[in-house]
Amino acid sequence: MRVALVTRTDLPAWEVDDRPLHDALRARGATVAQPAWSDAAVDWAGFDIALLRTPWDYQERLPAFLDWLAATEAVVPVLHDGAVVAWNARKTYLRDLAARGVPVAPTVWLTAGEPVDVGAVLAAHGWTRAFLKPVVGSTAWETLRFDASADGVASAQAHLARVGVDMMLQPYLATVEDVGEWSVIVIDGAATHAVRKVPVAGDYRVQDDFGAHDEPLPLTPALDAFAARALAAAGAHLGRAAPFLYARVDVLHHDGGLVLNELEVIEPSLFFRHGPHAAGRLADALLARVSADGGGSPAGR
Repeated sequence: MRVALVTRTDLPAWEVDDRPLHDALRARGATVAQPAWSDAAVDWAGFDIALLRTPWDYQERLPAFLDWLAATEAVVPVLHDGAVVAWNARKTYLRDLAARGVPVAPTVWLTAGEPVDVGAVLAAHGWTRAFLKPVVGSTAWETLRFDASADGVASAQAHLARVGVDMMLQPYLATVEDVGEWSVIVIDGAATHAVRKVPVAGDYRVQDDFGAHDEPLPLTPALDAFAARALAAAGAHLGRAAPFLYARVDVLHHDGGLVLNELEVIEPSLFFRHGPHAAGRLADALLARVSADGGGSPAGR
């Protein structure tokens, strides 16, 4: 079995969180490679399946990535597939999930180039602190935390003008600073473990790129149920009864409850370092899908 774990051309050498998955696949007899999606020399037909794992530059070239995905799917199954990726790449998917009853943070959707009075929006919603986030982006790229003061609103207006992309405007959920962001990892429809990510003091960015730390978190029935609810809504929206092969459900605390911050089903870190058993479950589920797919060929799908 030949498995491509799709990556980027310049994956940092320190990125080792997927090592348990590599080991689990090899222990099950698979041959593992890490080709970059943007490498035109890769013969994708030489693999039985391709799994998106660390193509962490796709947001910067989303149209090219979707074109690559469509072309690659013609010769080898890719998980997740183009329809899932196109939907999940834009955070407007949160609007779809909210329409199906999943709690999300209040959000005002801003279209690039359309005028908006940020101060008026904050006043209308009663927000004293707010947050801007690009609709397409990752690793806190071009996010902005600001307050409702004249200077804060002016910085937000300048930020929107400079960045020039579709954005999300939300109340700032300060619980991220101490409670942190909680993530539930789900493999083949079952939650395997949970992680708490906490930024450095005074910051809101929960990625280790900015010095944040992560730690194991008990997988409570409430967290499990919330993740299941979000994934069921996503499956219903996409018209798919089968669970996603993998997902990470990121939640924040707001008004005494949980809200969905992100549903990551393209290339999330799955924090195998805090749940190494999940790597074996993912390896088993991936290889089972290849077998069920008629050997992995497009004709067998």
